Amino acid sequence: MSESAEKNSSSAEPVSKAVVSRLSLYLRELQHLVRDGRETTSSSELGALLGVTDAQIRKDLANFGQFGYPGIGYRPDELIAAIKRILGTDQHWHAALVGAGNLGRALLGYKGFRQQGFRLVAVFDNDASKIGTRIEDVPVYPMDRLPEIARDHTIRLGIVAVPAAAAQEVADRLVQAGVEGILNFAPVTIRLPKTVQQVGVDLAIELEQLSFAVVRCGQSG
Repeated sequence: MSESAEKNSSSAEPVSKAVVSRLSLYLRELQHLVRDGRETTSSSELGALLGVTDAQIRKDLANFGQFGYPGIGYRPDELIAAIKRILGTDQHWHAALVGAGNLGRALLGYKGFRQQGFRLVAVFDNDASKIGTRIEDVPVYPMDRLPEIARDHTIRLGIVAVPAAAAQEVADRLVQAGVEGILNFAPVTIRLPKTVQQVGVDLAIELEQLSFAVVRCGQSG
């Protein structure tokens, strides 16, 4: 990464969520190219693979500095390293999951977290039959041990996979335990201090967006 890229990637200027989402897509595609043995690529090729314009890719990357080489394009391994620094995934993150139900178990079984630098180190639940067991080799603890475990394992991220009625209380306890960012799968909006970041994942909303797109496509077709 160039000196200007390092400077811009560490700035606090706001960047839209859409740009950050596309950076993750670029990262995945670049990782595929590296696995295929590719040593160079271009914004045109990436755009064709992802369904976005090459101009959009260049604009997104320009938020963080200058990348690539004239007449060559991008070196995928170098751009992967740069995007990881931008996203903060050039370091390992310890995360805690609250909720060992069906959704929680599915999340624990997802191997992509570890591949991208995220390690689920603890599960918390109120079900006495689950406490003291291990799910996907991750220990399950009672909620009252959350502050202790979060401190001992330097847990900075929390995942909420509980029913909507319990989501706010769980989020509050994660904040009290020192968690800095929360991924919320409960179908409800949670209120957090401005110092704590959150991302909500509501699968029903995603399906509503998909059904809307299908209906609109049918109407226009």
